[in-house]
Amino acid sequence: MTDWHLKEDDVVVLRPLDDIPEHLFQVWEVFDDCITGYSLTGPLEGVYGEPGLELILRVHSRSTGDTQGRG
Repeated sequence: MTDWHLKEDDVVVLRPLDDIPEHLFQVWEVFDDCITGYSLTGPLEGVYGEPGLELILRVHSRSTGDTQGRG
């Protein structure tokens, strides 16, 4: 398994699964077996999810670290 070194607001590419194509996903939290966050593209755009780490194809972009918070 790859250690992606993911952080909040990184954007990853998730592999296709069933009828959902490859898409971008913004990371909110990172756990041992999954990440949480929201889909940025595709049919699930704007939808919260908890995909497993095995669904990550690659890191699309890294957070700049200047987040304003989520509230």
